[in-house]
Amino acid sequence: MRLFADSASDLPKEFFENEDVVLFPLRVHIGEQDYEDIRGIQSIKVFDAIRAGNHPKTSQVSPEEMLKAFEQLAIANEEGFYIAFSSELSGTYSTAVMVADQVREDYPDLKLTILDSKAASLGYGLLVKEAVKLRTAGHSLETILEKVRFMADHLESLFTVEDLDYMAKGGRISKGSAFVGGLLNIKPLLHVEEGRLVPIEKLRGRKKVVKRMIELMQERGSQLDQQTIAISHGDDEEFATILKQEIKQHFNPKDIEVHMIGSVIAAHTGPGTLALFFLNKIE
Repeated sequence: MRLFADSASDLPKEFFENEDVVLFPLRVHIGEQDYEDIRGIQSIKVFDAIRAGNHPKTSQVSPEEMLKAFEQLAIANEEGFYIAFSSELSGTYSTAVMVADQVREDYPDLKLTILDSKAASLGYGLLVKEAVKLRTAGHSLETILEKVRFMADHLESLFTVEDLDYMAKGGRISKGSAFVGGLLNIKPLLHVEEGRLVPIEKLRGRKKVVKRMIELMQERGSQLDQQTIAISHGDDEEFATILKQEIKQHFNPKDIEVHMIGSVIAAHTGPGTLALFFLNKIE
């Protein structure tokens, strides 16, 4: 079975190579330059561009690349499973469905399942890693789909950013929801509802943000000591480490993964972002 995922999962290039997962890169545009996420650019370049006053833009996965991959799947007569970036944050999922329908006109027996992860960054990455683990264990596509969909339905995603204006400019939240808090050290806290980023409250300073994240984990999480928790950060490892230590102290989870946010997500969230992912229910 072939697994497909896109770069908004914020997993490193080595993961795709070592775990035999087909990578669909979204694209990042800085000035006149166009880059393929993960393959052609690292997120530190995006953060540096933002700090220098530039406003990177992004675009979805190339339909031509999807077409080629799905045709190859059909010709090989293999099963395929594409876990896609949230349809509320990108047109990539819709494009994949459209391309798959196009391929089925020539290859009506195409065996491809496409799932809207309703997630982003390492939360989405956790779903991909679970699919890889289940495939390695020899589970059927039906079982993998069922388990990954369950995770997607029960994934909690909490974010804080330096400035919501980045996401407002990119259309990821409404401009009415955005505010500039940097000068007052105000940190907006957001979560994900049905794949959409939604601001929930404003807090002053990092300590209060971390404290509130821990409180929300306590309220929403389930059997946290049996989970792998994910943290992604916007070139702010110190902030991520503080949160990691608090999580370890309060919940002692099975594992805590920490990665820098990928280039596409970075272009919309900016430096100083901190994101936390866990499940509110486990099987």
